[in-house]
Amino acid sequence: MQISLDETATSWQTKARDFAEQELIPCEVEAEMNAGKLPPKTAKRHHRMAIELGFSSMDVPTEHGGLALRIVDQVAVWEQLGRVTNALCWCFPEPHQWMFEACNERQLKKYVLPLMDGTRKECYAITEKGSGSQVDIETTATKTDRGYLINGEKWFVTSANLADYFFLQAKLAEGKHAGTDALFFVDKNIPGIEEIRTPLFSHTFNHHHPEIRFADVLVPIQNRIGDEGDGMGYSNSWFRRERLMIAARCCGAMSRLIEEATEFAKHRTINGEPLIERQLVQGMLADSVTDMWASRLMTFEAAAAHDRGENVKSLHARCSIVKLHASEAANRTADRALQIFGGRGYMRENAAERFYRELRVDRIWEGPSEVQRLIIARALAKRGIDEM
Repeated sequence: MQISLDETATSWQTKARDFAEQELIPCEVEAEMNAGKLPPKTAKRHHRMAIELGFSSMDVPTEHGGLALRIVDQVAVWEQLGRVTNALCWCFPEPHQWMFEACNERQLKKYVLPLMDGTRKECYAITEKGSGSQVDIETTATKTDRGYLINGEKWFVTSANLADYFFLQAKLAEGKHAGTDALFFVDKNIPGIEEIRTPLFSHTFNHHHPEIRFADVLVPIQNRIGDEGDGMGYSNSWFRRERLMIAARCCGAMSRLIEEATEFAKHRTINGEPLIERQLVQGMLADSVTDMWASRLMTFEAAAAHDRGENVKSLHARCSIVKLHASEAANRTADRALQIFGGRGYMRENAAERFYRELRVDRIWEGPSEVQRLIIARALAKRGIDEM
């Protein structure tokens, strides 16, 4: 069951599939048994290969040395990388188009372009303790003659242990834009930044999600991204992209789960009969294939809508639709696959067990399923089904 893709998208799909199958998937169990870590030599090879393959340049404009791939091509890549557990596919930094729209030349040169060759690594400090179904920013940015003083705490700062700077969102404390959000580049090595703790999560990733405290952290004015008050707009651009790529990764995860569960069911016999001949198992596989096929169609159509340049409000709703559907469908598929494997599926060496834990967060981060439903319903009320 293949989506009809042109030669360019198919080529990128093949590159990503080969990288996932030949380099990353064989390392999953080793990572799982070692707190998500791989030997430095292996990790460096993955990092180098991903950059050489062009994955870190996909969304970079050509005038900055990037590939400026279509969103369809990028979805084709992330779908295949989604077949991999333990976040091993997060082996490369990835600059995004919105950064080139928001940042000035100095910021691009210092912070964004080095992501493309892997000499720098970013992380996002947005979520806070009080955040839930909506972004709730209490961290403040107070403007002084020397720059902005940042005060507050950030939670779930994914990849902070591997990064050297933050994209930090804060609420402006005073001035005509007081109460609105701004986005900043914040280097990790400056005074006033403290890691409070690093919680353990269900998944086994080498990318940690620590809680970070910022106490009178002085950030130069030139490190503000865009104008005061623009922070949430940039964050929404990032959310749209992340929601779409989460859906793509979920499609890849479903594909692998179905393939491995089907292969097991063909060879596992009960009373001399292959498990796949049992109707209840057939039903689980059929439902999983249906979930996967619907998710893939929705995801690639949403990607194509981006490439057609459709209205950004429509794109925002579509990204919520595909993130909601694909993440929920992937969780159902992981549950069914684990059930088909039985006790074997509960072993950490089994991909179904790892996906069962890892896919759960896709229904939470970058906006939980409940928020996606609110976004979809509001778009329906405002624009009607034909304009969504």
